[in-house]
Amino acid sequence: MAKVLLYNIKDADKLMKVRIAALRAGLEAVEVAEEDYAHPIGWLLGLEGFSPAAGAEHFEDEMLVMQELSSPLLDMLRASGAPVALKAVVTEQNRSWSSAALCRELKREHEAMRAGIAKKPVHPHKKRR
Repeated sequence: MAKVLLYNIKDADKLMKVRIAALRAGLEAVEVAEEDYAHPIGWLLGLEGFSPAAGAEHFEDEMLVMQELSSPLLDMLRASGAPVALKAVVTEQNRSWSSAALCRELKREHEAMRAGIAKKPVHPHKKRR
């Protein structure tokens, strides 16, 4: 069964909604403890070829990391009123990253998208020819 890693979902009601949505989407929900944030994503998912890392890392943002893309999970979270802003799908590149490194990258991308959206005009005027 594919997994979804859960980070920093402190609200018990929201956590229950996320866990139920994951189960309905066919994903095993795994809460990642803060002491495991430095380990590679691949190790947390039980993928071969990954070892635990030394050291400690910290972040407070809520985050979901899906072993495979699950549109049903995302739709159910939206519908249940339990959205999580930072979400990622495991890739060849990010599976060797720590959870904290992935969180930093997602935050950077999220801010870049928000800035890009803010700069685009709402109603662009184009000349017709």
